[in-house]
Amino acid sequence: MKSSLVILYHREPYDEIIENGVVRYRPKKSPNGIMPTLKSFFGHVNRGTWVAWKQVTEEQKSTFENRITVEEENNNYSVLRIPLLADQVKHFYHITSKEAFWPILHSFPWQFTDESSDWENFKTINRLFAEAACEEAAEDALIWVHDYNLWLAPHYIRQLKPDAKIAFFHHTPFPSVDIFNILPWREQIVDSLLCCDVVGFHIPRYSENFVNVARSLRPVEVLKREDPPAHMTKTGTALAEPEMISQLGYNGRVVNIDAFPVGTNPEHILGVLARPEAKQRLAAMREEFGDRKLLIAAGRVDYVKGNKEMLLAFERLLERRPDLHGTLNFLVTCVTPAAGMRIYETTQHEIEQLVGRINGRFSELGWTPVLLFTEPLNAIDLMCYYKLADVCWTTPLRDGLNLVAKEYVVAHKEDTGVLLLSEFVGAAVELPEALLTNPYSQEKMDESIELALAMPEAEQRERLAKMYATVTTYDVKYWGDRILKIFKTLQADAEKVPQGVA
Repeated sequence: MKSSLVILYHREPYDEIIENGVVRYRPKKSPNGIMPTLKSFFGHVNRGTWVAWKQVTEEQKSTFENRITVEEENNNYSVLRIPLLADQVKHFYHITSKEAFWPILHSFPWQFTDESSDWENFKTINRLFAEAACEEAAEDALIWVHDYNLWLAPHYIRQLKPDAKIAFFHHTPFPSVDIFNILPWREQIVDSLLCCDVVGFHIPRYSENFVNVARSLRPVEVLKREDPPAHMTKTGTALAEPEMISQLGYNGRVVNIDAFPVGTNPEHILGVLARPEAKQRLAAMREEFGDRKLLIAAGRVDYVKGNKEMLLAFERLLERRPDLHGTLNFLVTCVTPAAGMRIYETTQHEIEQLVGRINGRFSELGWTPVLLFTEPLNAIDLMCYYKLADVCWTTPLRDGLNLVAKEYVVAHKEDTGVLLLSEFVGAAVELPEALLTNPYSQEKMDESIELALAMPEAEQRERLAKMYATVTTYDVKYWGDRILKIFKTLQADAEKVPQGVA
């Protein structure tokens, strides 16, 4: 039976476990709710397929089971896995995606290199995804492609299935035209995205950047402009946009441009915190930290995440404020990257050295200022740390959205707490009530952490209440419903280009 919805995403939507020597596939337990939300779309169709890649050996390839079913209730989809050899994965994901695309997407052009990139391998894997999608898709199916790893898939899908309905969602930032156009493959990428019926981004700044790139490379026609979504900041912050282009015409096709950030899953977060084991864990944490204030920064090893800048700011705080020694802890979760991610080795070494230096300089008997976790925390521990933390310090140099900020707000609900947030993350456009800062400026970082630690409780509650209302209104379900509504409004006449808008 052909599928009404085909989702292309590099991550598999399950955990592979072995029970009594038998391999089983269970749903991923994702705190941010992306996996459950994407899978929930299959509930609106008769049958669905999720296409992902799986690394295998040459020996495994001959007996590889490419289609599996995840063991979950009311399952009406299957997972189609594309087997890739280790060398294919290395050049597709670890090198081309992370060493060429990633620094450009996050506006770090000095980190860019195409010397070792394998564009032909990237094209091959994107073609494999497209072929799998077209094989699975019914005539009236929607094919939904996710993220920059699959930039070229829409092009190949359109070649194989000219009448397909194709949507694409970009989970990372999209850079300005002068940065993006550094990529030697810029034309092929833009041509592929212009094959889509819908191209989605988190915020209007990213969609506008894409439109400007398209206009710089191809004779696209602007068909429609509109105001950004009502809850987004339109002026006054680093990523604000007062208006956005929402429709382009190109090669006889209408390309709808959407800008709406992924939300978090409040029900999941509050449900985790309501569990008896979470309440016990939280009580134990409170006893462990006592009267000390807790600052938390949750993320992974990546030069765009601003971990080095945060640690240096914390070191300066301890230098100028000896009165704070012994009164606070900075808990940093900085998850070690997967093996083969050579681009992050220097960053990881710098973080470990900084933590060692700070603790070496300032530790006292019974007090270690920085607590570094390099392995992922389980959902209960992470949510409890969020709930306990007086300050969530999340100041990446650049981030597509930053769900950590939203998760922290939900975990605190109507409690006190301070969200110290970078201006250069997508979430800042939605959460202007956060304490916004510029992580590129030592002065601003120093000033903002002082303000965070001194903020009166009444102000904390007022800011959190406003952010909580935003985050729980525009949650991951709202995002999903919005996307579904767009899917339903794709009409056959969408390919007819109406009169352009000046």
